Amino acid sequence: MSGVPANGTHALPVAKTPRPAPLHGGSRQKQRVAVIIPAKDEARRIAATVRAAKAIPHVDLVLVVDDGSEDTTQHVAREAGAVVVRHSHNRGKAAAMETGAAVVAMRDVADRPPRLLLFIDGDLGETAVNTAPLVPPVLDGLADMSIALLPPQPGAGGRGIVVGAARRAIQSMTGWTPTQPLSGMRCLTREAFEAATPLARGWGVETGLTIDLLRKGYVAVEVPCDLRHRPSGSDLKGQIHRANQYRDVQLAVGARRVRSALDALGGHKHSGK
Repeated sequence: MSGVPANGTHALPVAKTPRPAPLHGGSRQKQRVAVIIPAKDEARRIAATVRAAKAIPHVDLVLVVDDGSEDTTQHVAREAGAVVVRHSHNRGKAAAMETGAAVVAMRDVADRPPRLLLFIDGDLGETAVNTAPLVPPVLDGLADMSIALLPPQPGAGGRGIVVGAARRAIQSMTGWTPTQPLSGMRCLTREAFEAATPLARGWGVETGLTIDLLRKGYVAVEVPCDLRHRPSGSDLKGQIHRANQYRDVQLAVGARRVRSALDALGGHKHSGK
């Protein structure tokens, strides 16, 4: 496990999010986990993904956000045991994540700690259960966000251009150099998620999320997870996907650089300089 200690040292990190208050007997309240799966046209894999997600320790809610699918994703997911909400048209991953978090918040109970949010991809199939190692660092207060480190994926056709751009941007703006900045499998506290909203649009969501949280003092760690998903190949479809990724990452980074410059300018004005 690698990450960003809150104090900038090599000591074990400590999350910014406060831990749940102890019960009257002194024992800590058990914190539950909600799995949120943004999905579009994943009818072939979503059932296996949902069933595997339900087996993750501490998970008591699996929520699929069907983002305007044209196939039977919503019906297959519901039959597999997921709670399903649906966008009538495709609104993108960030919107699906925000919808999922809002639905979980409505299902949280007032006198219990808010559920941790575990975001996973709909095409993980049986390997979705292997996102379980993302939960303990957040549950135990070592991190506000944990990010899955995936093994090399058979059939992946990228050359690392988008990953490199995202990695350099995160490093330059936060001081942390992530190994897999575009990894979409992440566990967050409710407080951390809300601190990062509104999320960056499109494929820039993960890069924007990491920059926003680290700049606000939240702690991120990367955790190896043995996951398998459908990679983008080297064909035309894969190249178009990576071009869209690159565009969205640059848009997310650009917006945060502008915001940072404006914040700095505002700080100078308030200090009378």
